[in-house]
Amino acid sequence: MNAFRLCIALLCTFILLPSSYAEQGYQTPSAELAALVDAKLAPRSALSSNGQWLALFERKRVVSLDELAKSELKLAGIKLNPVNFSRSRVSAKYSAIQIKHVETGTVFNINNLPDGIIRSPRFSPDSQYLAFVVEQKKSANLWLYNVNTKQAQQLSPTPLNSVLSANPYKWLPDSSAIIANLAVNINKPKLINNSQNVVPVIQQSTGEKAPARTYQNLLTSPFDEAQFKFYGQGQLAFITLDGNTQQIGRAGLYKSFSISPDSNNILVATINEPFSYQVPYSRFATTWQVLGMRGHVLAQLAKQPLGDNIPQGYDSVRTGARKFEWRADKGAEVIWAQAQDNGDMKTDVPYHDYLYSLRAPFKREPKLFAKVERRYAGIEWGNDQVAMLTDWRFSDRQVRTFIINPRYADKNRILFSERSYNDAYNNPGDVIYERNDLGANVIKIVGDRYIYLRGNGASEKGNIPFLDRYDVKTNSTKRVWQSQAPYYERVRALLDDDGERFITIRESKTEQPNFFIRDLDDDNLTQLTNFEHPYPAFKGVKKELLRYKRNDDVELSGTLYLPPGYDKTQGPLPVLMWAYPLEYKDKAVASQVRESPYEFTYIGYWGPMPYLAKGIAVFDDPKMPIVGIDEAQPNDNFRTQLVASAQAAVDVLVNKGIADKNKIAIAGHSYGAFMVANLLAHSDLFKTGIARSGAYNRTLTPFGFQGEERDFWQAQDVYANMSPFFHAEKINEPMLMIHGQEDPNSGTFPMQSERMYAALKGLGKEARLVMLPYEAHGYRARKSLLHVLWEQEQWLNKYLLTDEVQAGTKVIEAETPVN
Repeated sequence: MNAFRLCIALLCTFILLPSSYAEQGYQTPSAELAALVDAKLAPRSALSSNGQWLALFERKRVVSLDELAKSELKLAGIKLNPVNFSRSRVSAKYSAIQIKHVETGTVFNINNLPDGIIRSPRFSPDSQYLAFVVEQKKSANLWLYNVNTKQAQQLSPTPLNSVLSANPYKWLPDSSAIIANLAVNINKPKLINNSQNVVPVIQQSTGEKAPARTYQNLLTSPFDEAQFKFYGQGQLAFITLDGNTQQIGRAGLYKSFSISPDSNNILVATINEPFSYQVPYSRFATTWQVLGMRGHVLAQLAKQPLGDNIPQGYDSVRTGARKFEWRADKGAEVIWAQAQDNGDMKTDVPYHDYLYSLRAPFKREPKLFAKVERRYAGIEWGNDQVAMLTDWRFSDRQVRTFIINPRYADKNRILFSERSYNDAYNNPGDVIYERNDLGANVIKIVGDRYIYLRGNGASEKGNIPFLDRYDVKTNSTKRVWQSQAPYYERVRALLDDDGERFITIRESKTEQPNFFIRDLDDDNLTQLTNFEHPYPAFKGVKKELLRYKRNDDVELSGTLYLPPGYDKTQGPLPVLMWAYPLEYKDKAVASQVRESPYEFTYIGYWGPMPYLAKGIAVFDDPKMPIVGIDEAQPNDNFRTQLVASAQAAVDVLVNKGIADKNKIAIAGHSYGAFMVANLLAHSDLFKTGIARSGAYNRTLTPFGFQGEERDFWQAQDVYANMSPFFHAEKINEPMLMIHGQEDPNSGTFPMQSERMYAALKGLGKEARLVMLPYEAHGYRARKSLLHVLWEQEQWLNKYLLTDEVQAGTKVIEAETPVN
């Protein structure tokens, strides 16, 4: 009996669950699904600037429920650990580090580290050291590993403060020392709130428009303000590589800090009062200054006011100076932008931004550096003759990049690229960087004219990654190399100036991504790593990229996965679709293919892939584009286009003989959950739906959501038509909703799922609501992940894999798992 027939035989033994699940508390799914939670994936990696050292970080993707349940404070849009003065919800955490020498293949383990999690690893610019933070229960300390001596040491006894800046330290570009933000209040008595401190919380508007998104975890009281100051306060310090520490200036609320390329100055952003109860800390009043290494103020660049009145629109910005940065190709020169349209891109002006510069010793008046027609997006610095300036606008999603001469930035600009930022086919790729003589990260420019670019190479045939060489003098591009089927291979780093030798990440449908050295001159490929297949039980999964059309001729695509052992002669399968709508202003761009048929088949626990083990076919990421042509906005016809996309996806599966049209489920997370509820309300294409961490009532996000710029009062019909809460009476299929009780994501309040469930229950619809304690927008605790897999497995067993539903009470009561 092959694997597929065995799977079907097991399903035939399944006994229908009662309408209300008898099990309470956290549950565990079937063994093949549970194994995915603990599967060991390939490590994260970092390559030293000289290309000689590859650091491999063992990922800590899953945590215990106890870790999530630790005390945390929610202040000004931040969740923080009040014990160790760190962010409490940082996703990039690691449990071990290996260092691999690229040329010899020798591997070194970093041993004798204290118990804790590792985060924020950074190679020194000279590639001789790896710095990282070891976060323990009561502190987070800076460590340093010497790649030559193979020794690791704690660099400073004073813990770091990463409350306001998730990366609390920065290397000097000359690699001689580190600037770190120290937790100066960590040993002080914690603040205590009592009834005598409680006062009425009063807010008053001024009559000036101040639209704000629906942020969560904001300040709510004077005591919150006091706690924000206490936990956010840090002390910048200069730490040498032997651990000597010297304080820099006074303690403050340092939102950001960066070091000048000549390693002599610090650009700091310090948060000031008054604070706001309407916007997160990133919009608080901020003073921008340049400090010397002893802390004396060399220049005050700007005092930004509270940014609670930024005009409506995704390309709207603060008034006044903003977006401060060091010019990477110079020793000490600051560049910043200043809006010429009062921050509102809808204002008709010749130039929406001016760029200004100020160089050391910072005594003169700032100079006008450049004028920018659209909204300034940034500059990639090369040398004093070549840089790349980018501007954009939201209305038509256009983004442009120019080659400029920084000495005459407004003269003789060369248009390097102009496209919709959604347009993957015309994406020229990303420039490759190197360290200059100062140790700063700049565009790699060979012979004063050649720039190398690497990209995914999206095309009609799928992604075909490439390495290109761009000639600044002729404004032309030459293809140096491109990935070849049946592999999906991407350039990670160049090892020479000729583009002949480089490090790649190579994978196939069945081979886990691994690092290789590719030598074009010798036509040689050397494997650097050999990571094992994380899902051996799923090696037989079949994968196919499907292309099809919507009824308005928009071309669509999606990736079909078939269970191991399945043969088409065995007939149609139940199908689980997992999708996410996206907005566009161009039909051709909306139709583009953005995947490769040769990418490794990740199973994972997060999306639909585990249910291949149940004999269910998976149609992953079938495109659901919402297109607004010319003056029309995408959401003006959201429902029509969404249903048409779903209908096209169902039709292609049925016509291929893969799916039984009466056994297709739809699922999604976040905006995908919003999609699920809409499709159940406005079509009869699906037998059931699974909606996770979604929003269902757009009047609760009145100042915009996703790509919708208009507020509720400008587009009431759009908000109402798009909100499945307003159409809950039309939902005739069972819907499972799952949501983290601590979801901080703008727009997806946990209340969204609670109110939607209450509506469905009140209307006598079939629904189940699962609220996960301590979880945020994504779920991280092992118990939670296992329980989510179990919930989805049981739901699909009951509503997708069986032909009849037991009679009885239709509403399934909401459940919060208990420990």
